[in-house]
Amino acid sequence: MCGPEWLEQGMKHVWLPYTQMQTTLPPLPAVSTDGCTITLADGTELVDGIASWWTACHGYNHPHIHQAVSAQLIRMPHVMFGGLVNEPALTLARRLATMLPGDLDRVFFTDSGSVAVEVAMKMAIQYWLNRGQTGRTRLVAFRGGYHGDTMATMAVCDPEEGMHSLYQGALPEHFIADLPVNAAGMQALDTLLAQSAGSIAAIIVEPLVQGAGGMLFHTPDVLRTLRELADRHGVLLILDEIFTGFGRTGTMFACEQAGIVPDIITLSKALTGGTMALAATVARTHVFDAFLSDDPLHALMHGPTFMANALACACANASLDLFDTEPRLQQVAAIETQMRDELESCRSLPHVVDVRVMGAIGVVELDCISDMNALKSALIAQGVWVRPFRNIVYLTPAFTVTRSELSHLTKAIRTVVSELGQAARIGARPLRTDLV
Repeated sequence: MCGPEWLEQGMKHVWLPYTQMQTTLPPLPAVSTDGCTITLADGTELVDGIASWWTACHGYNHPHIHQAVSAQLIRMPHVMFGGLVNEPALTLARRLATMLPGDLDRVFFTDSGSVAVEVAMKMAIQYWLNRGQTGRTRLVAFRGGYHGDTMATMAVCDPEEGMHSLYQGALPEHFIADLPVNAAGMQALDTLLAQSAGSIAAIIVEPLVQGAGGMLFHTPDVLRTLRELADRHGVLLILDEIFTGFGRTGTMFACEQAGIVPDIITLSKALTGGTMALAATVARTHVFDAFLSDDPLHALMHGPTFMANALACACANASLDLFDTEPRLQQVAAIETQMRDELESCRSLPHVVDVRVMGAIGVVELDCISDMNALKSALIAQGVWVRPFRNIVYLTPAFTVTRSELSHLTKAIRTVVSELGQAARIGARPLRTDLV
């Protein structure tokens, strides 16, 4: 491995995410970021096409967020949220409650999306326990779904197509159903709920886009169906908007496009503009009220050490300021139009089975990716940071990406996917793997 001393020395001691450490390419040493650019230790600049796992919605190093972080760091970077509160957290809770639809107005802060979903699951199960219904301990989740990597959330991910099939038998069993995308699917879910509602606490779904499951899209009608079925059978509805929240699908929250209000919603990723770790689980009034009691055991017994971290909440408030003062949703609409135009030509390339765009999400789906390392290397050689997974190459750029930067990204994908097809057709050597 070549690179700075800190890279060579430190790599001996880290365990990378989602990575087979024996066969993976060496990671790239990033030393600075600005706007939509990542600079590596050797001076190479890459246009970031995925906004650091969909978080850096305003681009990197936005001065307004920097100013908020600096000011809060001087005043108070952190204070425990047990018995104490802080102004950034309470201001953020009020602002989120104002922005979210309906009476989603009680905010429980955590520090990661997976934990936010675990809290939502605990809320849903304890909601029924506090009401004297002890058997409602299972959730309905969906094939193609992903809700996190911790033990409880793995149990509501797709058990076959997801990343956690090795853990079958070690996880609680929930109901995994097909999304009700048509009349038959709606009837099947209706039947499941009718037969098992007495054991079901909630339905959980990623609205409009199942992200890590393959960037699978569905229509707002699916969400309306889920709200109708949840109401019909008396179960709660949880929307996991960790990926879709804060403008990614074209509206501030994906549920707005369906005109529905979930009982619980989870938020993270772009909440702080990609600056610090923070997540939130937000419940409607009737959910919160079920925890109010003279019985201390009816309280929600959960409390992350860095819950409502003042520094992270200051970042989030600054991020929300930018949604108020800069044209983020208009930028998302422009990104959607440009990606539709510029990715469409991929549809005719060999091995491409679908091209789809929603908001600031662009997807080129292949029949398979036989050499992931080679594909990643070829994209880096084009001067872009794009991280394909499973059988898709996708873009989730910052909303501040320029037209020329976005064209650079889409051209890189067209070029690499085209070369992949040509190599397969003529039996040529595979894409090079020695480019990083």
